[in-house]
Amino acid sequence: MLSVLLSRAREYEAERLSNVSPSLLPRFHVTGGVGWLNDPNGFSLYKGEYHLFFQYYPYDTHWNDMHWGHVKSRDFIRWERLPCAMAPDMDYDCKGCFSGSAIELPDGRHLLMYTGVGKTDEGGEIQTQCLAFGDGTDYEKYEGNPVIGADMLPEGGSPVHFRDPKIWRSDGCYYAVAGNLHSDGNGAVLMFKSGDALKWQFLGEIASSGNRFGRMWECPDLFRLDGKDVLIVSPQEVKGDDMNFLYGNTTLCLIGNLRDDSSLDREYEQTIDYGLDFYAPQTVVTADGRRVMIAWMQYWNSVEVRPAEELPFFGQMTLPRELRVQNGRLIQTPVRELEAYRGERIGFAGVKIGEKTSFPGINGRCLDFTVKVRPAGEEFSRFTVNVAEGSGFVTAVSFDSKENTVIVDRSKSGFPEDIMNRKAFPVRGCGGEITLRIILDRYSMEIFVNGGEQAASFVLFAPEEAGDISFEAQGIAEADIESYRLEI
Repeated sequence: MLSVLLSRAREYEAERLSNVSPSLLPRFHVTGGVGWLNDPNGFSLYKGEYHLFFQYYPYDTHWNDMHWGHVKSRDFIRWERLPCAMAPDMDYDCKGCFSGSAIELPDGRHLLMYTGVGKTDEGGEIQTQCLAFGDGTDYEKYEGNPVIGADMLPEGGSPVHFRDPKIWRSDGCYYAVAGNLHSDGNGAVLMFKSGDALKWQFLGEIASSGNRFGRMWECPDLFRLDGKDVLIVSPQEVKGDDMNFLYGNTTLCLIGNLRDDSSLDREYEQTIDYGLDFYAPQTVVTADGRRVMIAWMQYWNSVEVRPAEELPFFGQMTLPRELRVQNGRLIQTPVRELEAYRGERIGFAGVKIGEKTSFPGINGRCLDFTVKVRPAGEEFSRFTVNVAEGSGFVTAVSFDSKENTVIVDRSKSGFPEDIMNRKAFPVRGCGGEITLRIILDRYSMEIFVNGGEQAASFVLFAPEEAGDISFEAQGIAEADIESYRLEI
């Protein structure tokens, strides 16, 4: 039976969505349609379809008491909107149904595991891990909630900052990791185990920030990939640097091997996404065995900066990405399903680029195009692609071949206020050569460098009429350009 709060949310979103024009929404990036969206939740394969839930407040485009929104897809590109899945309607989650995950149970039910934010007797907040069972549309919260409480935290663990469980099943048992903040100020990822997903025990600490990577570690995900254990987390309050980590909230990937005590023997650490808009990634294993990741395409420090034209929604997800570990590093590429939506190919091979130029058919704001660049003279030092250009708008993606960096400048991309709009990050520029794959949607740009060695995500708010694309170089560059208009 639906609670009053959940029924109200479903009625409200259905009414509002009926009046939202598709022309105001991204074409193939997930949004709430109306209201506020942040972290992806419950990214899972259930009865042959990919379900994605998300932190959601349907009544306003600003963060408030968290619900769970819900969509599903068969190919990660076309998403069907489903009714709101959960509302904060119990004592243990009255302050919000925070982030979590989902799996299909052997009996055919869909299990959601999430953080409930409740009140203490003294009026403070407490975070616990809770369950809900459902059929892919309607979910009922477990009568035994919460299933993991403060009594299972290690000494010094904070019950106020204990959230975002990621659950999986292996060898007949259930495992979950969750983020926590220790009393010494370090963020940590904790692991738990259960025989039935109802009764849990604490196994140990996987990893901690060690006074290096921020404080609270949110939204952990742990998985085995290409012979390595991979832990992804979203640290808060990071003292970053301009080239690798953002200040504030960022994302981190740790690669290594789990020891017998459940701790991770780290071999490599890297930023997951070098752009200005990427947080709280979560993964799923596809029916054919691929590991696919999706994230919130937004940055907490800029959530109050909105486009001049008010939109019915705030927040969107990245394009889902396939993951692999290669030479000890995490590699990300757009899901291959996107290629089924490519229109006619337009290509130019071996073109010389110096002064600013454009090419017939290389334009638009729903596009998948790749540029392979190499020097065509000793004086070559910089190559730039200008996208979302026109009427005073432009976003520039540059490659500095001397410094081996990519620089993205979106200061003229449609933001009405001056925020952090320029990002530079190191890349492998082999002899001045680089490959940039750029995917554009109505409100976004995602860049994949050298076959996915680096990725960078950016929100753009230039009007759709700003659809020109141009190329220029300092010195002379030679380029191969391959472009597909996306027909969705």
